Amino acid sequence: MIADGGGRAVAFRLAPGQAHERPMARTLLRRLPEVPSWVVADRGYTSHALREHIWSIGARPAIPPQRHEGPVACPAWIHNNRNCVERLWARLKEWRAIATRYEKTARSFLAILRRAASLHWIRS
Repeated sequence: MIADGGGRAVAFRLAPGQAHERPMARTLLRRLPEVPSWVVADRGYTSHALREHIWSIGARPAIPPQRHEGPVACPAWIHNNRNCVERLWARLKEWRAIATRYEKTARSFLAILRRAASLHWIRS
């Protein structure tokens, strides 16, 4: 999932259960309506290739490094707001069908996820 600065969902992609979401990050970044100033992600998205891609589109990456890598420069106010997507997931999981994954097919799960995100947009 990719969210805007206000903590509202912009786009979704579903990954198979055994796959990581990092390869889908480039596709999700293309779905943004405009180039963001910063792209904020958690440590699981750390890769030099993704950071280079973010720089190439004109944004600045705010992705913490792995523990064995050197520190990455990032303003404290950006770093402190990294949990925006986590809070969005918590709000979406208030829908029982999302939290328990009642919808078994990817198509129906994405439909209920989009509906919940749309209602979240309307409320905010």
